[in-house]
Amino acid sequence: MKNLTMVFLLLVSLLFASPAFAFPMKHGDTLSNSLIVHKLNQQEMKAVTLQNDELDLHSIRVKASTTKHHTSSESPKKESVKLRLSNKEIDLLARLVRAEAQTEPYEGKIAVACVVLNRVESKKFPDTIKEVIYDPGQFQPVSNGEINKPADKESIKAVKAALSEQRQLAPGALFFYNPAIAKSRWLDSRKTTMVIGRHVFKK
Repeated sequence: MKNLTMVFLLLVSLLFASPAFAFPMKHGDTLSNSLIVHKLNQQEMKAVTLQNDELDLHSIRVKASTTKHHTSSESPKKESVKLRLSNKEIDLLARLVRAEAQTEPYEGKIAVACVVLNRVESKKFPDTIKEVIYDPGQFQPVSNGEINKPADKESIKAVKAALSEQRQLAPGALFFYNPAIAKSRWLDSRKTTMVIGRHVFKK
């Protein structure tokens, strides 16, 4: 009998209890901001503040979590510098492309130009097109004189493409070679980034 009385009293208390407040909260919202947005009056605000400490704690945790997330990802990726070459530098690069890739597909010519541009942007190599190309022992056309022959139209076009819409054709590639004819095999151990025609591009 006593148990039935307690159950009855519990049901009665639930029926006459004050209604719970429900409103949406977004990431970063505090309790006070949410209450203001939803225009609760002072009496209701007092009731929520007194009865919903857990909600307030949740909003603080959400804010802390959001702040931590932004802090961990706040440093943007460094954008690659857009190189501006003189006509002489474009001609020199195009002559190298012709000498190195004259029998390669157009895409392969662009990739060869990209390797030179990647070197200019890399801390491991000189800072200009001329210095990169004439860096001792780097490109065979320099040592055999092929670099001095004029560039063809497709090589010039490939260089201009590498300086604009095709700049990321060979990302990270700093070397290229033809394994079938290469006398030195030191590039074999480096990571391959892509293969175009007979050229293998390496990091």
